[in-house]
Amino acid sequence: MLRRSFFARSVHEVAPDLIGVTLLVDGVGGRIVEVEAYDQEDPASHAYRGRTPRNAAMFGPAGNAYVYRSYGIHWCLNLVCGAEGIPEAALIRALEPTAGIEEQQRRRGTQDLRALCSGPGKLCQALDVSREHDGLPLDRPPFRLRERTDIPEIATAPRIGITRATELSWRYLEEGSPYVSRGRPRA
Repeated sequence: MLRRSFFARSVHEVAPDLIGVTLLVDGVGGRIVEVEAYDQEDPASHAYRGRTPRNAAMFGPAGNAYVYRSYGIHWCLNLVCGAEGIPEAALIRALEPTAGIEEQQRRRGTQDLRALCSGPGKLCQALDVSREHDGLPLDRPPFRLRERTDIPEIATAPRIGITRATELSWRYLEEGSPYVSRGRPRA
């Protein structure tokens, strides 16, 4: 089980270390195969212009969830990192489904394993993550984060779905995973 101390480091250290970690919400989830890092100096970060009621959870403490709605449609799950008061978080972009697959399929309305969690909105729908999870600690139910058992090969790529700081390769993916979201880096 990951402890809060795991997250009390720079998001740029934590994000690649999340690849291969198992994320469960009420026992439903899978292995993390794709994340994006956001820090306080990043113009694409929600916290770049300061603290608001929407982004307050991103300011810590480390080891909590930051959940927001994207485009007024999809929920997105971030894991808060770094020192309290300094907003850093890793957006969970994709999982390889391994637990509660039938429940994920029901929630998503598809049998396609690749389509269950291959994007942050899909992932939150499959795991039933919503605003209710914002600010909750990651080391207590409904969350469970299990350490990775092996270190996968990790690729980096520019982040997607943003309009600022697009040149930064702060997207981390499990090399060769069929479960990552769109925009896979070329081999």
